[in-house]
Amino acid sequence: MLMYPEAGIPVCQLSVQSGRDGTYHYDLGKALAPLRDEGVLVIGTGTATHNLSKMGPHDAPVPQWASEFDAWLKDSLLDGRYDDVKQYEEKAPYGVVAHPTPDHFYPLHVALGAAGDESKAELIHHSWTNTCISYASYRFTAKK
Repeated sequence: MLMYPEAGIPVCQLSVQSGRDGTYHYDLGKALAPLRDEGVLVIGTGTATHNLSKMGPHDAPVPQWASEFDAWLKDSLLDGRYDDVKQYEEKAPYGVVAHPTPDHFYPLHVALGAAGDESKAELIHHSWTNTCISYASYRFTAKK
């Protein structure tokens, strides 16, 4: 709505499969990658950290588990360590704490897969809310 207020573009929503893993969702994105040549934009929505049971007031300091996971995610994406991101539950500090359920994290995997193995990640926004919810936003540029 904010990007295209006239709603003059078609939109197709995909559902994540919470019973599957990050690699499945990355591969789903890879299957969508040829659509780039047709001008299709893949957008993944969610949050970089998402543990609603640990939310607190807006002005409280960010807890260690959230800041460490967020920093790991940033470093992994910017360094191109996408295999680590696909296996975040095992590779990341506090991966399961940051995402007790993966439904708000798998859209990132789809967007990353759609950009391709040699894509470049860029952090385009970063903010926190409710103590531990990171709104880190990334853009993936496909290798030409």
